[in-house]
Amino acid sequence: MNLVNLVKITVSIALPLIAGCVSGIATAEAIPGWYAGLQKPFFNPPNWLFGPVWTTLYVLMGVSFYLIWTAEHHQLKQKAMLVFGLQLFLNFWWSIIFFYFKRMDIALIEIITLWASILWMILLFKEIKPVAGYMQIPYLCWVSFATTLNASLWWLNR
Repeated sequence: MNLVNLVKITVSIALPLIAGCVSGIATAEAIPGWYAGLQKPFFNPPNWLFGPVWTTLYVLMGVSFYLIWTAEHHQLKQKAMLVFGLQLFLNFWWSIIFFYFKRMDIALIEIITLWASILWMILLFKEIKPVAGYMQIPYLCWVSFATTLNASLWWLNR
C-alpha cells in the first residue's frame, strides 16, 4: 500500500469514528440520567452493547468509503461520496437530537431520514464496488433496529 492509500484508509476510517466519538461525548451525560429513567421496550439492549456495535459499524463504514474513494472513475462516484457525507451528518445529529435535546419525536423523523440515506448509499456503493455496498448492510440493519427502538421509546414515554 502506497502512502497516498495509507492516508486515504486512515482518513476514511477516522472520519466516522471521530463523528461517532464527538456525538457520543456530547450525549453521554444523558444516558445515566434521563435515558435511564425512560420506560423501555422489552427488546431494549443493554447499554454496554452500543459502543462495540457502533465502533464496528463505523470501521465498516470507513473501509467501504475507502473502497469507493479509491475505485476507478465511475459516473456515480462523486454522488456516492456526497451521500456518504450526508448519512454521516445525519448519523452524527441523531444522538444529539435524541439524547442531548431529549426530542425523541424529532429524532424519529431524523433516523427515518438517516435510514433512507443509508439505503441510498448502499445502492450507489453497490453500483461502483459491490462489496462496499454489502459492507453497509449491517449498518442498515442496526439503524432499522434503532428506528424501532426510537419509535418504541417515544411511544412509551410520550
